[in-house]
Amino acid sequence: MNKKVIFPGSFDPFTIGHANLVERAVRLFDEVIIAVGYNEQKKGWLPVEERVRALREYYSAMPQVRVESYTGLTVDFAQSQGARFILRGVRSVKDYEYELGIADINARLADVETVVLLADPTISGISSSVVRELHHFGRDITPWLPQGLDYRIDRQK
Repeated sequence: MNKKVIFPGSFDPFTIGHANLVERAVRLFDEVIIAVGYNEQKKGWLPVEERVRALREYYSAMPQVRVESYTGLTVDFAQSQGARFILRGVRSVKDYEYELGIADINARLADVETVVLLADPTISGISSSVVRELHHFGRDITPWLPQGLDYRIDRQK
């Protein structure tokens, strides 16, 4: 049986924390689908197409990792891809409580299990919003992006 997991998020930008979760997930699943979500309620920093392009290029040597964009409910996208698992990273108790509610709803909507991986403590303070803020204030964000992930942006601002 091919075990597929959806790793959903806006990934705006994709950080070393996200990459760490993908590295760990490929040891647990046959296929990891990085699902770049488009949320109409959020103003994106990078266009969805640029996030998908950069991630596809970054993971091109890993055939067990696929990158797709989607709109709508994550659980519906998971079903459309034949995935029975959704991967979520948790950095704090607050994250856990939030994810617990969503996992319950997803399990009620479909036969989909949520798998939670705890963030690596050495990088648990990293988030996309912090990286965007650092960039906004002219700071170098390359330490928080996976080495070799090439967004077509000026990282130094």
